[in-house]
Amino acid sequence: MTYRSEIFELSDTYIDQLSAMSPMSCTYLGKDMDQDKLDDLSIAGMAKTAQLTREVLKKLGSLEPIDEIDRIAKTVMEERLSSSLALHDCQEEHVLWNVLTSPPSNIRSIFELMSRKSDTDFANIAQRLLAVETAHNQWVQTIGEVAKSGKTTAQRQVRGVIEQLESYAHGGYSQMCKNFDPDGKYPAIHSAAKEAEKSSAQTAAYLKNEYMAIATPNDAVGAERYAVWSRYFTGAKLDLRATYEWGMADLKAINERMWVIAEQIKPGAKTLREVADVLDHDPKYVIKGKENVIKYLQDFTDAAIKRMDGEFFEIDERIKICEARLAPEGSASAPYYNPPSEDLSRPGTTWIPMLGKDEVSSWHLVSTWYHEAVPGHHLQVGTVTVEKERLTRFQRTAAGISGYGEGWALYAERFMNELGAFDEPGIEMGYLSAQALRAARIVVDIGMHLGYTDFDGNVWNADSSRKLLNEQALLDEAHSRSETDRYLGWPGQAISYKVGERVWMAAREDARVRLGAAFNMKKFHTYALKIGPMGLDPFAAEMATWDGN
Repeated sequence: MTYRSEIFELSDTYIDQLSAMSPMSCTYLGKDMDQDKLDDLSIAGMAKTAQLTREVLKKLGSLEPIDEIDRIAKTVMEERLSSSLALHDCQEEHVLWNVLTSPPSNIRSIFELMSRKSDTDFANIAQRLLAVETAHNQWVQTIGEVAKSGKTTAQRQVRGVIEQLESYAHGGYSQMCKNFDPDGKYPAIHSAAKEAEKSSAQTAAYLKNEYMAIATPNDAVGAERYAVWSRYFTGAKLDLRATYEWGMADLKAINERMWVIAEQIKPGAKTLREVADVLDHDPKYVIKGKENVIKYLQDFTDAAIKRMDGEFFEIDERIKICEARLAPEGSASAPYYNPPSEDLSRPGTTWIPMLGKDEVSSWHLVSTWYHEAVPGHHLQVGTVTVEKERLTRFQRTAAGISGYGEGWALYAERFMNELGAFDEPGIEMGYLSAQALRAARIVVDIGMHLGYTDFDGNVWNADSSRKLLNEQALLDEAHSRSETDRYLGWPGQAISYKVGERVWMAAREDARVRLGAAFNMKKFHTYALKIGPMGLDPFAAEMATWDGN
């Protein structure tokens, strides 16, 4: 194979080497290698991956870019590899597991992305299910060993993962296999599911009976750890106090608009929560039955792709499929997106958690699905996936950074508002509540971890966070509890949405002013997406030099 440069070749080689060490990465990429196995979650296994990263970084440092494309590729790869290696070296990658992402939940979710087209595929599923016990045991040994150095996960996160494991243990894997094989053609996967459930129960028991006693009771990580994670998730050096104050002001402005809309929905309402309750029970928004929920979201996605292609966005024919599916039981409460496989044989997929219910209210789903599908995550990630001439394989598959990606998806919601997509009061309230949620995330995420005071002069904590999310972001009690647990377990990630959106909006405004009549919205979107994911600081610098073509 001929590569455009040595940097492109190294990138390709690195992804192949990484895939050889990580069967789960192969699944994400759509490769058929080692699909009967799971990753090695032992300390030794992770050390091998870290050593590969060190070797690749050393080689990358010796290579000279041949042009601007190469320069960006090298910069992005160096920053991401260095950041991930730093998290390994300080053991943060072993400590920071939580209700949103952890080895047990990653193991469970990987099965949803596996191919189910042939007898071999189902044999792989059966063998991978039997490998769950080994993976769980490796992880238990790892967190136990790291705990000896005094580094443990917060008790709140341990409880959340215990609940997830118990949901897997109490029929979660069996139900998954019934969904995969409703006719019982492949009995091996059903018996293997029982073994995975038994392992899930044992792992939950270990966390409950042994690890919980040594887990830290402190939710907040403090300024030093927070700075590391916020830099990792945003790719920007932030003034955290100033960012917190900006979040407070932004939330206030959003809530003022929410009250204007609230008067149209329920005149005289005393709280925004009252308005949300009206919308939740309004028959015109209620969708009953899981099949109807999926049909609604799929039809919505298909229509958005058709509407967005052409005037404001360039959507490649190969990514004009984005599926909507039900999230596995035990998932976090928020919808999410999985990218397509490298060869696009598996399309990008949006997931909606039903949380044990059989119906949803769509007033808050409209802006969410623009965020998750098109013009949000799916358009961005899909564009990167097919941009093989400009982007290295590392940029396309391993360089994702929350500030850039979530910033774009939140920008996509704002752009749809600019186009008038939320011109009905209930739907606009859904959009505003989503904006309020992201602004509230800045306030409570920074506030809780750095010990800032809330509106009543008390230090932010889980209770005041839930109250804010419930009253000003219109989350119900279960969702506000889940969100709070997420922030406390994933410091710095939640702020990346609004921080990223602000950078995207600033880049657009700067280009509009700088280019004047030469500014074109479609060209702006196309260029900004095609240069690929990167930290917010380098992204702002790159966009400041865009010539409008």
